[in-house]
Amino acid sequence: MRSGARAAVIGAVFAAMVGVAGCGGGQDGSAGSKDGAGAGSGDDKPVVKKVKTGPPSAAEVKATARDFLAAWSAGEAGKAAALTDDEKAAAAALTAYREAAHIGKVALTAGQRTGRTVPFTVNARISYGGRQVPWTYESALTVTRDKTTGAAVVDWKPSVVHPKLRAGDALKTGPAGTPPVKAVDRDGAELRAADHPTLKAILDGLRERYGKKAGGTAGVETWISRAKGSKTPDETLKVLTKGKPGTLRTTIDAKLQTTAERAVNKRSKAAVVAIKPSTGEVLAVANSPAQGFNTAFQGSYAPGSTMKVITSALLIDKGLAGYGKPHPCPKYFSYGGWKFQNDDKFEIKGGRFEQSFARSCNTAFISQAPKLADDDLTKEARDVFGIGLNWKTGISSFDGAVPVQSAASKGASLIGQGGVRMNPLNMASVSATVASGVFRQPYLVSPSLDGRTLAKAARGLKPGTRQQLKSLMKLTATSGTAAQAMSGMSGDFGAKTGSAEVDGQKEPNGWFTAYRGDLAAAAVVPQGGHGGDSAGPIVASVLRAG
Repeated sequence: MRSGARAAVIGAVFAAMVGVAGCGGGQDGSAGSKDGAGAGSGDDKPVVKKVKTGPPSAAEVKATARDFLAAWSAGEAGKAAALTDDEKAAAAALTAYREAAHIGKVALTAGQRTGRTVPFTVNARISYGGRQVPWTYESALTVTRDKTTGAAVVDWKPSVVHPKLRAGDALKTGPAGTPPVKAVDRDGAELRAADHPTLKAILDGLRERYGKKAGGTAGVETWISRAKGSKTPDETLKVLTKGKPGTLRTTIDAKLQTTAERAVNKRSKAAVVAIKPSTGEVLAVANSPAQGFNTAFQGSYAPGSTMKVITSALLIDKGLAGYGKPHPCPKYFSYGGWKFQNDDKFEIKGGRFEQSFARSCNTAFISQAPKLADDDLTKEARDVFGIGLNWKTGISSFDGAVPVQSAASKGASLIGQGGVRMNPLNMASVSATVASGVFRQPYLVSPSLDGRTLAKAARGLKPGTRQQLKSLMKLTATSGTAAQAMSGMSGDFGAKTGSAEVDGQKEPNGWFTAYRGDLAAAAVVPQGGHGGDSAGPIVASVLRAG
C-alpha cells in the first residue's frame, strides 16, 4: 500500500474511534450513562431470553427422539450427543458403539411414546473379520428438559445404547477373551441357562473365572465388559462365531436345583442355597427373580433370629446358657439405652433356655449382653462358623459380617440385627456347621481345578456345644416356630426361624435355616414377614427333595 493512502486510512480509523468514545453523553465524560445503561436512548433495555421450564411437551418428546435416533442412525455421534444432557458421555458411548462394538450400520425405529419415554427397536449390523452379522434388540430413551438452556434433550444413560449397559460398562466385539464352558452338575448332566434361568449369572461368572482352565477355545462375540471392580460378570450379547467349550464340573445337583428354583418362584423375591455339610459342596442355588441380583451369594441382610444359632453357641461355650437350664425371658430388657422386647411382648415365666430358643425370645439373649465382651460374638462367628473369612466359592460372594459393636448395637447383634449381615449362603453354612460339627467352606467348583485354598475356621464346635445346638434346633423344628414348615420331617433334622426388622419396611425380611441328614439349606424372603411362613416352606421343600 502506498504511504499516502495508508495515512488516510489510519486517520479515518482514529476518527471513528474518537466518535465511538464520545457517544453516550455521560456527565462525567465516561463512555456509558451514570446508571450503567448501554448506549442509546433511556428507553433501551437488555433483552433477557426466558428459559423454558417444566416437563417437555408431547411434541418436544417426539421431535427430540426423532432427531436423536436419526443422527445416531446416520453415524453422526457428535450431533446425536448434542441432543442429550451429557454430551461428552453420549459422544464417547456412541463413538464406541461404532468402533469398539464394530456396528457398521444401524437402523432405529421409534415405538409408541409413553409419557416422556420412547421405546425403539435397534436393527444393527455387526461388521467384524469380514463377516456381517445382523443383531436386533429393544431399547428406550427418556426426554427431559435441560435446566440451563430449557431445551428438550435425551436424558442420557448407558442403557440407551443397550438396556443391560450400566455406568462404566463397555460394549465390545472381538475374540472373546474367555472361551465358553459347558458346565455340568456333579453327575455330568449339562447345566444350561435355558433349563435353569436362575443359574445364568452364576454360569457367566464360572465361565469368566474358569473358561481358560476348562480347555476350550474362544469364539468371536459382542459382549458387555463390566466396569472395573464390578461383581457382575461380563455378559455375552451376540455370538458371531462359536468357540469350542471346555467342560467344567460343578457341585450342583441338577434335580435339587430344579426343586430350589420352583420353590423360590412361588415368591416375587426370594433366595435359597443348599449345602452338603460333610464336604461344603453347594448343591443348589436359586434366586427370584431369575435374572435379578444374586441375593443367594451376594446379598447382605440382617439375618434376624437365625443368628441365635451362633449366639447360642457363644453362650453355651461361656457357660451362660444351656439346654435344660433356667433362663430368663422377660417382656422387656433395657441395655445400652435401648428397650428391647419380644414379638407381641410375650414372656416365659420360669422358663428354660431351650424354650427361649424354640420360641425365639429376644430378651433371653440380649439379657446376656452385659456379661459379654464387645468382640465375643465376632470371634465366635469367625473362629467357629467361618463368617467373615475370605471364602473362595468359585464365583463372587459376600461372606458375612459380624462387626465388633458395643452398647445397644451389641445387644441387637445377638439377635441378628445391628450391624450383622448375612445371605442364604452364609446361613446355610451355619446350619451345615451344626450338622457336621466343623465349618467347611462352601464351594461350587472343586479347588483342585485351580489350586485355590478354601477358608478354614480356627476350631470346630465343642462336642457338648454341638449336641446342645442340635437339640435346640430339633425342638424348634418339632414344637417351636419352625414346626409348621418342618412338619412330617424325619431323621436327624433341626431348624431356626428369623424375622429381621428393616426401617421403613412394612413387613420384616423372613429367614429360615435348617438341616436334615447331610443336607443344609437357608432362605430369605425380603418383606416376607415371619420366617416360618415365608422362607420356611422353601427350605423344607429342598430338604425333602434331598
